Amino acid sequence: MVMWVFGYGSLIWKPGFNYDDRLVGFIKGYRRVFYQGSTDHRGTPEFPGRTATLEPAEGEVCWGMAYKITKKEDQEVALTYLEVREKQYDQKAYVDLFTEPAASTPAVSGVLVYIGSPDKKVNENYLGPASVEEMASQIARAEGPSGPNRDYLFQLEKALGLLGCEDKHVTDIAKEVRRILSEEEVTIS
Repeated sequence: MVMWVFGYGSLIWKPGFNYDDRLVGFIKGYRRVFYQGSTDHRGTPEFPGRTATLEPAEGEVCWGMAYKITKKEDQEVALTYLEVREKQYDQKAYVDLFTEPAASTPAVSGVLVYIGSPDKKVNENYLGPASVEEMASQIARAEGPSGPNRDYLFQLEKALGLLGCEDKHVTDIAKEVRRILSEEEVTIS
């Protein structure tokens, strides 16, 4: 039995597990949003960072990378690894992956994806919507064990660009973070 995992955040550029093949593709009915708090990777409990999660959105698509894992041992290692890495994401879903915008039939079905739900009872790190300025300010300043939150954002923006996928939400926040950082540099100089 083959296993597929869909990455829409850091899994795009840093999967961290063995895989046999990968496909650039998208899932339907979701959009990527920076509503998930990170207190273990890109922030701290005192000052959470913001990372991507998925939000149901009629008519929207979310581009990313799907990884095919064939060997049973690799699947077990990948799942164990992902359960730790994605522990702040409280939902798992199985989705259809499409590779062609005009396709009505998925390239792969049953692709595993981790999602941080908006239910604060089960997802205590859900931060929810905020203005681009508020999110950018938080991302510009947050830092955790995996590094500065802004690095996550900039790496995601770059990875999506390399895939030929633009995400306006990511781009808008990244532009604002760069503006904040350049203003801080001017103030320090």
